[in-house]
Amino acid sequence: MEHIYVYACHEDEQALCQLELRTLLGAEAVLGARYAVSARRVEPSRSPFLKLRLDVLFEAGSLPELASMVATLTVQGSTFKVAFAETDAAVSTDRQREVALEIGRHLRGKAEMRRPEQWFAVTELGGRWLFGHCSYGEAVWLQHQQKPQNYSTALSTRVARAVVNIAVPIVAGTKAIDPCCGIGTVLVEAMSMGIDIVGCDINPLAVRGARVNLEHFGMPNVVSIADMRTLGLVGEHVSSPTSLGCIGEQVVESPTSQQVRYDALILDMPYNLCSKLPEDEQLQMLQSARRLANRAVIVTTEQIDPLIAKAGFRIAERCTVNKGNFIRQIIVCV
Repeated sequence: MEHIYVYACHEDEQALCQLELRTLLGAEAVLGARYAVSARRVEPSRSPFLKLRLDVLFEAGSLPELASMVATLTVQGSTFKVAFAETDAAVSTDRQREVALEIGRHLRGKAEMRRPEQWFAVTELGGRWLFGHCSYGEAVWLQHQQKPQNYSTALSTRVARAVVNIAVPIVAGTKAIDPCCGIGTVLVEAMSMGIDIVGCDINPLAVRGARVNLEHFGMPNVVSIADMRTLGLVGEHVSSPTSLGCIGEQVVESPTSQQVRYDALILDMPYNLCSKLPEDEQLQMLQSARRLANRAVIVTTEQIDPLIAKAGFRIAERCTVNKGNFIRQIIVCV
């Protein structure tokens, strides 16, 4: 079955949206339009950009031909409503309503305009008329903005959710880690999608904040205090704080018992507006990421391509996200 996805994004996040949809759907979103076509069936609520998914049942060369095909379908046991999905061309509201009503009139069953139990959609795409089941996305990420603990420099929930989808396009069987989890923005988005993920941070205050946020959303505690540079090393202990953490904070030692590897890793490189993380510490973090996982999505505000290569990663894809003059790079490493 073919699926049509309708999406929307701000121009500052267009590159991120394209990369996320390309990874999540396995297909290019059409530039200049607002749709993507994919054989993959993905819940629209996974992406902060997807508005709806149309599962194509019928395709025709004209609206009357499509209506005659729809007339063979009977909706039993539930009420329905037909909507118009805007894809590659602007269609007036009146025309959208006219088309939806015409198709709905041919669909056998009980129509309900206010609270239907089942949605269908119709659209015109490339001169062809399409009809099928319709699923709308829910702005789950928007609910997660209202968390008790926040950092002014933390990833937005929209960006965090897209980054998670880029790192983990397939949920089933994937184990992921966020080794610099901060207040848990990435963890919350990942766990809300059913992704098996754990997190850690060298800063006890950040870990405490992450636990508060996870509890606020009814999610289990999956965070620990640890230095990612010693994660997965047999017999190694988390050492005292370095410049990666907060000076004066006590880090609880937690020995690892076995070598652990993950399918995906999300690393938001630590940064400070007043100081720069030493290059040798950046390299150590990237080398640790390479040891922990074969695939990583790295978020950085600095140019670290040579360090990524030195750590043993290859850059597969990338994009930038702008927030005013603040620019983040999203780098997919394998």
